[in-house]
Amino acid sequence: MRALLYVLPFLLALTGCSSDKPMINTSQSLVMESSVLSAGIVTDEPALSEEEGQQRASSVLYNQQEKPVKVHYRFYWYDDKGLEIHPYEPPQTVVVPAHAKIEIASQIGNLTASKARLYLYL
Repeated sequence: MRALLYVLPFLLALTGCSSDKPMINTSQSLVMESSVLSAGIVTDEPALSEEEGQQRASSVLYNQQEKPVKVHYRFYWYDDKGLEIHPYEPPQTVVVPAHAKIEIASQIGNLTASKARLYLYL
């Protein structure tokens, strides 16, 4: 009986955490590690467009530093329900020259894709 008193609050806490909704907030379309900002890289959320029957997400990275910065990035695609679309695109790497800008982009042929998230890290 005592064991039940200790376990019951834990089980209730776990029950409160479960949800039918996706755990990912798809309205947050840009995730950037603090080290990227510290390195002088700034950007905007990815812009979505349609090109030749495919969904396209693009973003421009700006380097505010005196030296080039190597940035790793990955685009994630989601449908209207917030479910991630497979297959995953592999991480990419780009070098942004000093005081310059460079466009990065991703295309997906899945027409159910309606949202994209850009994740940037060093």
